[in-house]
Amino acid sequence: MRWLALYLRSRRVPIALAAAAGSTTVMWSLWSIFSNEREVGAPMVILTVLLLVAAITATLAGPDDALERTAALSWPPRRAAHLLAALAVVAGLLLATLVTGARFGPAWLVIRDAAGLLGLTALGAVTIGATRSWFLPLGWTLASIVFPLSGVKSSEILTWQSQIPGNKTAAVTAALLGVGGLIAYAVAGPARRAPAEAAL
Repeated sequence: MRWLALYLRSRRVPIALAAAAGSTTVMWSLWSIFSNEREVGAPMVILTVLLLVAAITATLAGPDDALERTAALSWPPRRAAHLLAALAVVAGLLLATLVTGARFGPAWLVIRDAAGLLGLTALGAVTIGATRSWFLPLGWTLASIVFPLSGVKSSEILTWQSQIPGNKTAAVTAALLGVGGLIAYAVAGPARRAPAEAAL
C-alpha cells in the first residue's frame, strides 16, 4: 500500500480528484440554480466530461521521465489500470448525479464521451506529452459542439462527441480512440519532456 500511496502522490492524483469533484459540483450547482429542467442539456454534459478529463490530464505523467521507463517495474499494466481508473472516476462522478435534481446523462453518452476523450488525451500524452495532451480533446470537442453535424458518416465521425447516445458511428469512433489510447499509453507511456520543461 505504501507504493500505491507514493504513486498517487507523485502523479498528483489527490489534487486531480479534488479538481474533478469540484468541477462536477460547480457544473451541477449552476444547472440546479439556473435551470428548471432536471435533465442537463447535452452540450453542458459534454463540456463537463471534457472538464473532468482535463483535470485528470495532470496524472498521466510523473515527475521523473527515467522512472517511467525503468525495467524494475512492469509499467504497462499500471498505466492501463491508471486510465481505466480515470474512466471510472469521470463516469462515476457524473453518473452519481442521475439520482439528484440535476441529471448529467444519459449514462451511455457520459461513458462514450469519457472513454473517447480519455483515449484521445492518452494518445496526446504519448505523442506530445502529458502537459499538452488536453489541447486536441479541447479543440475537437468545442468544434463538435459549435458545429454539430449528422446524417453523413464522415460528419458523425468528426463530431462524435455531440452525437445522440444511440449513434453507432460515434460509439465506434469513441471505442477506437479509447482502446487506441489505452494500448498506446500502456505500452509507450508519456512522451519525454524537454530538459527545460522537466526542470520546472
